[in-house]
Amino acid sequence: MSDADTAIVLLSGGLDSATILAMARAEGRHCIALTFSYGQRCLAELEATRRIAAAMNVRDHHLIHLEPSAFGGSALTGDAPVPKLDAPPTDHTRIPITYVPARNIVFLAHGLAWSESVGASEIFIGVNAVDYSGYPDCRPRFIDAFQHMIDVGTRGGVEQNSVRIRAPLIDLPKHEIIRRGLDLGVDYALTMSCYDPDARGLSCGNCESCRIRRDAFAKLRIEDPVPYAA
Repeated sequence: MSDADTAIVLLSGGLDSATILAMARAEGRHCIALTFSYGQRCLAELEATRRIAAAMNVRDHHLIHLEPSAFGGSALTGDAPVPKLDAPPTDHTRIPITYVPARNIVFLAHGLAWSESVGASEIFIGVNAVDYSGYPDCRPRFIDAFQHMIDVGTRGGVEQNSVRIRAPLIDLPKHEIIRRGLDLGVDYALTMSCYDPDARGLSCGNCESCRIRRDAFAKLRIEDPVPYAA
């Protein structure tokens, strides 16, 4: 297998990242999955990445530990409560409290370094800008800007052989993402989408991420295989 057949996949444990991993494998890529521990409250998502990688026979799965203090000021990393069902609908002109500072910038930078080190040609990331929480680092403009940075700031870019960012889910509604994943054999029971699971690891069912996920499965008239506390 050539280096061009190798792809870095950013694996978070959610249904989007599980889907892009399945997509990359379906394209015949040798996948190197990167998962990041950055002080997130939801440690269950880290266990989910192990389940997903094992189920898809991904042997190159790496857990990267980042300094937690660099990712403060978010409800996903600190003590601020995660907004639940009775919170106002997301206003995408404002950045929600669940935004984690520069998270995808940092993740993609690590993925880029790995790509250049091992000769991978692509980085898969499961960002989505349709059914999402409004994060700026999940939008097409951000992906385009990061690709431009790769093109002008790396050896591959200068030599006209840039690593390419693949964001195949960015313009898809969540139910269509699930449909595509099911067609590829993704077992969504292995995933974790919740922002605030309980001590047993059960999804809360009431945070925005849970609501988006549950609505998507409902549109498909399929039962979500993940257990919920409420």
